[in-house]
Amino acid sequence: MSVRRPFTACLAQTSPVLGDVEQNLEQHAAAIENAKGEEAGLIVFPELALTGYRLRDLTYEVAMRRDDPVVEQLARHSRGIDILTGFIEESEDHRFYNVAAYFSAGRLLHVHRKVYLPTYGLFEEGRFFAEGTRFDAFETGLGRIGVLVCEDVWHLSSAYAYFLQDVDWLLVISSGPGRGLPEAGKEPSSGKAWNSVLVACAGFFQVGVIFVNRVGWEDGVKFWGGSKYVDPAGEIRGEAGQVDPQLVFVDLDPRDLRLARINTPVRRDERPSILAQLIDRLAKEGRVV
Repeated sequence: MSVRRPFTACLAQTSPVLGDVEQNLEQHAAAIENAKGEEAGLIVFPELALTGYRLRDLTYEVAMRRDDPVVEQLARHSRGIDILTGFIEESEDHRFYNVAAYFSAGRLLHVHRKVYLPTYGLFEEGRFFAEGTRFDAFETGLGRIGVLVCEDVWHLSSAYAYFLQDVDWLLVISSGPGRGLPEAGKEPSSGKAWNSVLVACAGFFQVGVIFVNRVGWEDGVKFWGGSKYVDPAGEIRGEAGQVDPQLVFVDLDPRDLRLARINTPVRRDERPSILAQLIDRLAKEGRVV
């Protein structure tokens, strides 16, 4: 297990250009250099920050393999700072995944393929992407990390899977559109719903939650931003606005993890075997698949 230490994280709330990987990579490079100048240990970009979100048929044009020069360039940028960002991964058998890729010390360390693909309302992901199948925690020099992409976090079993793997930090990246017509300076209804979920995840699972959402417009859809850090006690510490690209710097302290877990020892008392027995019984009854 890695030695936990305090560090600064940069929440890179960007406005990706649809289908323009080169320009989005330039955005990344500028933000990374800025974050390095502030001595941040981690920078987190939104879902599909390298490609834009509403790609449709552009999906197949902007997709990248893990050995793509763009991926290799991001790996080089990660010398001196860990990086999490999103793009479309093309597999060896030509399936396409919405992924979050974590880079550290000059290499691609981990890739999370989005498991839950929203295909309702204005969302069309199930038409273009294949589903991921795993929630795997991984060790970094900053602590043990779990990654979720947007819709993943709306299924609490996803964060619970990382809770069972003893993660310290939960990184959630999103391209979340704004819903409702808020008063000036107020969050949209979707933003309020997101806050509830993020605070619940942090408090129930005693992890620090970094949430980075994009801003800007695509195809008539407005993305609401609102990137933030929620500490293990469920308190919001550091938050971006709802309109403009912005870099927000927040300090993450492992002592907050320790205090939360001492005050409320749910990790000590959790009994996942009871849930495993229930799932096994329901599966035998044909009630879960």
